[in-house]
Amino acid sequence: MVDFQKPIPSYQNEKQNIIRLIFFTSLFALVFINFYSPFGSETWFNVTPLQFFTYSSLIILTGVLVVVISRVIMYQVSKKYSILLWEFLVWIFAEVLAMALSYALFEKFLLNDPRLFTELVKTSSRNTALVLLLPYSVLWLYFSWRDKKEQIERLAEGQIHPSNTRDMIPFYDDKGILKFSVRKENLLYLESAENYVNICYINKDKVSKYLLRDTLKKIEETFSGTEIVRCHRSYMVNFEKVKVIRRDRDGLKLGFDNPQVTDIPVSKTYINPVMETFSRYYQSIEIS
Repeated sequence: MVDFQKPIPSYQNEKQNIIRLIFFTSLFALVFINFYSPFGSETWFNVTPLQFFTYSSLIILTGVLVVVISRVIMYQVSKKYSILLWEFLVWIFAEVLAMALSYALFEKFLLNDPRLFTELVKTSSRNTALVLLLPYSVLWLYFSWRDKKEQIERLAEGQIHPSNTRDMIPFYDDKGILKFSVRKENLLYLESAENYVNICYINKDKVSKYLLRDTLKKIEETFSGTEIVRCHRSYMVNFEKVKVIRRDRDGLKLGFDNPQVTDIPVSKTYINPVMETFSRYYQSIEIS
């Protein structure tokens, strides 16, 4: 069953993938409008095929500006908030509607289409859904395949998955280069810092931090199924080091076995995975 409360994969909002999405969507829309002739495009201009191709290209690129603006906004939002799957789907629906409106306005006021505006919006919405949803679906599958391929390549180069390691946990930066390793028993929590992550750990009985260039969303996927769990949009915790789950008027807090470490909040979005992890470690954790 699809969990619509789950954050979308981090690769959906990587800069390079956003560029690929815009380029591929533009190319698909251009081919689609020239061969399928939606929106009554074959009646737009009394021109040669080459001239029609030029005009339609300009119109398509103007429409794709909706996607460009939308994805820039989404990228900025994702830096501060984890976008859930249901929010992502609503966002895509809004993109389809916005582009459909732009094409309907173009047909109504620039091409003087005699049909009712509501009919134009309905037709444009159907065709725009094809223009956007087909390449979006293809690219989602491609990005997922590419992400899994990169993980396999890292494993082939010697990376050990955190769920199987007993001693050291490796951390790679956004370019896949090994930057830092720490014993699992010394790892406390991870904290998001824009495009960086602070790794909080114990070093010689003192709390230390290492700044890694990567996103918490991407690291979360790496630790899927382990005791290192996302509990907040800004935090992941090593549940082996959590000793207290405390509820106060601000919500749930996770307390550690080290007095130098402040309590970590649990947001509503992540209560379920936190409690599922808690159920596996309940014998060593107190609830207060």
